[in-house]
Amino acid sequence: MKRMGINEFQDKLFTGKLSRRAALGIMGTMGVAAMTVTPRGVRAAQQPLVFEWSGYELPELYPPYFAAHGEPEFAFFASEQEMATKIRNGFPADITHPCAESWGRMDDGGLLKPIDTARLSNWGDVFAGLRDIDSIRNANGDIMMLPVDWGNSSIVYRTDLYEGEESWCMLFDERYEGRLASFDSESSVMIAGLCHGYGKEAFNMTDEMLAEIRPLVEKQAGLVRFYWNDQTEIETALASGEIVAAYAWNSAVKSLKEQGIPVAYAVPKEGILNWLCGLSIVQGGSGDDDLIYEFLDAWLDPMAGKFLIEDYGYGHSNSVSFQVSDPELVAALGFPSDPIEMLDNGIAFQPYDPQVLQNMVNMFDEVKIGL
Repeated sequence: MKRMGINEFQDKLFTGKLSRRAALGIMGTMGVAAMTVTPRGVRAAQQPLVFEWSGYELPELYPPYFAAHGEPEFAFFASEQEMATKIRNGFPADITHPCAESWGRMDDGGLLKPIDTARLSNWGDVFAGLRDIDSIRNANGDIMMLPVDWGNSSIVYRTDLYEGEESWCMLFDERYEGRLASFDSESSVMIAGLCHGYGKEAFNMTDEMLAEIRPLVEKQAGLVRFYWNDQTEIETALASGEIVAAYAWNSAVKSLKEQGIPVAYAVPKEGILNWLCGLSIVQGGSGDDDLIYEFLDAWLDPMAGKFLIEDYGYGHSNSVSFQVSDPELVAALGFPSDPIEMLDNGIAFQPYDPQVLQNMVNMFDEVKIGL
């Protein structure tokens, strides 16, 4: 019998297609804690449902809220495309965690609420450059994404196993067939565009450009050992030497270095990718409005930022977080004094034109089906 995956399980649970008795039994086989997810019909009163990246549910990331109210409810997505699609299809989230290039797809459909920063006690400590940045606002000037975390996307590689210059083309290197890994999303198509030299245009490629890089996408599909959904997959594979290079976020580098694994984080000659993500309020949720704002404010707490910096290796939007974090670690992570310095260098993730995004998704799916 095919084992139910976590995404299928969550879909059935939150749409009421599983009884609580059946859900508890399945959670036992999947190793899921029963208190982390509850069917919609028996949701704890007023607690918001947070639709998150896996790993962002830890109480240390919202300490004041946890101290006052315990855990909110969580459900998880593996990619921003999945997040947007499920919310568009009625997934009953109150809060979600998009990035600057993706929240607009939901806002265009009327799925998000503006954020009233006057209700956030920590807003004044957010870096001024992030408070003023256009990528968190809609055309009316409303803040639609509360900036909380930022960092890079690049290639982590074993310095003792990989030889060659730092480039996005590392993930298309025939010498390492079966020892590479990339993200299981349309981002792999965008990476092919970066390797090909498209630069920022890789986020909005024409049909002709997509046709030109399709052979690269197909080539990578034949070279990777796997496409990953959970970053721990590549951390384990890099640690063992199963793979020598993979697309990854900053936290993978920190984790592997702490294990004593000889890795480096590439600064590709074509430009390193920079990202800014945050929290958005979803229209139509049933969570208590005051608790939603308490949760948002808790994510801006300096101690939440300290944990994000020291344990995840990501930047945080609260400037005070850097003052209370380990100065040696902050220096080792190479964070600039202001995140705008980082976001202005390299290649910032850009919003995709909806049709271009669909074309990229279609291409990636077609290539994977052909494996």
